[in-house]
Amino acid sequence: MEGDHREDRRDVELHQRLVMGDRGAFEELYARYGPAAFGLALRVTGQEQLAQDVVHDSFLALWRAPEAYDPARGTFRSFFLSLAHHRAVDTVRREERLRRRSLKVNPGPAVGEDVAEGVVQEAWLESRRAQVLTALEQLPAEQRTVLEMAYFGGYTQARIAEELGIPLGTVKTRTLAAMRKLNRLLAESEG
Repeated sequence: MEGDHREDRRDVELHQRLVMGDRGAFEELYARYGPAAFGLALRVTGQEQLAQDVVHDSFLALWRAPEAYDPARGTFRSFFLSLAHHRAVDTVRREERLRRRSLKVNPGPAVGEDVAEGVVQEAWLESRRAQVLTALEQLPAEQRTVLEMAYFGGYTQARIAEELGIPLGTVKTRTLAAMRKLNRLLAESEG
């Protein structure tokens, strides 16, 4: 617990230096949160290059507008990983729009193209990822928040309870309810 508070205080100090244009503070924040942001972005996008782009864009946005983070509203970690998550989701949506547009222009496979099993599986995974994101958006905000913190932020249920200031039992109940609703929504989208 004390270590977490020390880390949070360090983040606030680094953020204050970043607001003043301190590149060293930016580099330290990058070292602290780059790997977690990449892991999160990779889970959302499913592609290393897209995940790298998301992390780059997220840190660029932080450098350009460090005042977007308000320490009174939560920890820097939560803020930054939420920023990366939203950018990753936006990236997936943009890629999906581009893919649909490309299919309209080039509806059929190229002559002589060999459609491998891997391509079919990747298309299924992309479609499923889009279904999951759509289903997540349909969850009540409090359920969606605990799932995003757990699966995209890597938080334990105890840490989620601490971050949100709610009992651990409430986190467990919301997580279970969210998973049940998510499963139902995904089953409906398949049928």
